[in-house]
Amino acid sequence: MQIRADALPQQLAKNLRPIYTVFGDEPLLAQEAADAVRAAARAQGYGERKVFTVAGAYFDWAPVLGAAQAMSLFAERQLIEIRIPSGKPGKEGSEALQRYCERLPEDVLTLVTLPKLDRTQLNSAWFLALDGAGATVKVEPVERRGLPQWIAQRLVAQGQRVPEGEEGQRALSFFADRVEGNLLAAHQELQKLALLHPQGELSLAQIEAAVLNVARYDVFKLSEAVLGGQVGRVLRMLDGLEAEGEAAVLVHWSLAEDIRALKRVRDAVDGGKPLPMALRESRVWGPKERLFERIVPGLNSADLTRLVAAAQVCDGLVKGLRHPDWPSDAWAGLRRLALMLVEATAGRGQRAHILALQAG
Repeated sequence: MQIRADALPQQLAKNLRPIYTVFGDEPLLAQEAADAVRAAARAQGYGERKVFTVAGAYFDWAPVLGAAQAMSLFAERQLIEIRIPSGKPGKEGSEALQRYCERLPEDVLTLVTLPKLDRTQLNSAWFLALDGAGATVKVEPVERRGLPQWIAQRLVAQGQRVPEGEEGQRALSFFADRVEGNLLAAHQELQKLALLHPQGELSLAQIEAAVLNVARYDVFKLSEAVLGGQVGRVLRMLDGLEAEGEAAVLVHWSLAEDIRALKRVRDAVDGGKPLPMALRESRVWGPKERLFERIVPGLNSADLTRLVAAAQVCDGLVKGLRHPDWPSDAWAGLRRLALMLVEATAGRGQRAHILALQAG
């Protein structure tokens, strides 16, 4: 049975499943989900706790299987935690987990924690056994567009809120910009606000004074921001990536790969292929697929020729070569390339603003 992370507390309040499997790559939310299971277990009398961490392919699964079958010496019920940091239990572990799910007694509750899993792992026999025997909780990162609402909900949970209307939206947007990609730090900034200010309404000025810039940016999220026409966010991300010491060559590769993919898809469409087929053949899926569906029909050959040439020039800048018409600094060149890509793929209403930024 699959459960959303935000629905887990309600499910735990109704009845406990024999096994809970928490997986995902967002540390804060994964920790909170696991803590919720532990708290519910304690409240239901699972007083003894045993923890097993699967380290490597040679982990001995016999104690895990034995713990589930042994009677507790100190409590009527016990909580067994199985932590698999690699997400790969191996052949022996796969068989052990399947046997484990088949033989669970009533006085044992199990919590399995895993990192983000790929499609093959999600369809594996051991994961399907865990899902069939209990509940699986997928923990997903909070995307930038959902971050203001997430922050607002967390503020309400600690008795605070932002003003109604435009000031409140500006406050949440400011907060989100400062903590994007770093929920653990966002949680700390929320706790700081709870310590600095009493319950009630928080002004924009109070939030601006208290919240530090702890954002962490992902090169591959930069791609989505560029293709989404989010100019301000693109520039913030580039500044942040440079400050964090990210390799300029990786940022260039990401932007250039998007340009190459746009050209491949546009050429395929011009050759008579339906857009969905062209996207599949170019391995474009997920959030980018929706962005390409919007962008590709409006692209013309002149846009793509200019972008390909710009990507080649920027490649030289990143490798230390100079070009008379481009800035000599690699990161300045990357900003120009990113803005050119945004300008070529954005709506007409944005283009004048973007061209002004390029000129500056």
